[in-house]
Amino acid sequence: MLPQDKAVADMGPVERALDLLAKGCIGVAGTGLVVLVAIFGWLVWGRYVMNDTPTWVEQVALLLVVWITFLGGAAGVWTQSHLSIEFIREMLPSVLRVPLHWMALAGMLVFGLVLFWQGWTLAQSLWPRRVPMLGVTEGLRAVPMAICGALTAVFTLYQAVALATRKT
Repeated sequence: MLPQDKAVADMGPVERALDLLAKGCIGVAGTGLVVLVAIFGWLVWGRYVMNDTPTWVEQVALLLVVWITFLGGAAGVWTQSHLSIEFIREMLPSVLRVPLHWMALAGMLVFGLVLFWQGWTLAQSLWPRRVPMLGVTEGLRAVPMAICGALTAVFTLYQAVALATRKT
């Protein structure tokens, strides 16, 4: 059994589901990145070889960047690979380290909930508008913000439960 297989086998069903969700986010973000590179290749080909610039590329790129960023950010919360300054906390004595860890989790939870709420509100307000040259709803640019906020809150809650039960 490979080490990663053993790690998955040691996970409970909730942790496996959240891990699968985070991997799905990474998969969608990675696919979006490949598509982004491909359409920029098409842009360069169209502009310099065909002398006919595809105008839709900029709008698709903006849409993809938002999805890539927010889904990748949510997955980063699960994998705990997001930007953080843990080395300072880890150098402190346990009496200070534990409360700081709880404060960081509380901050992430509040951030996730606000991100979800504001993303949802923004998506609703933008839904009637259309993206120029694509014809899709403008709300698709705010949906990943709401998804990222919801996932950040869920992943942070799981990490808080794991900390409370000393699984971290």
